[in-house]
Amino acid sequence: MARAQAAKPQQLSGKPGIVESSALLDEQGQLIIEHRGKRYQLRETRNGKLILTS
Repeated sequence: MARAQAAKPQQLSGKPGIVESSALLDEQGQLIIEHRGKRYQLRETRNGKLILTS
């Protein structure tokens, strides 16, 4: 399996960084995020929206 490259946010003059979702999601449209010891799943729905669940 290929190693994922780190997504780097694009800074826009003091605003939050921007990362394209395609740089984060795998081939199935999913990403697991670990935050403060808890895992969350970010996934793309059939309608092309993003949903974050724990």
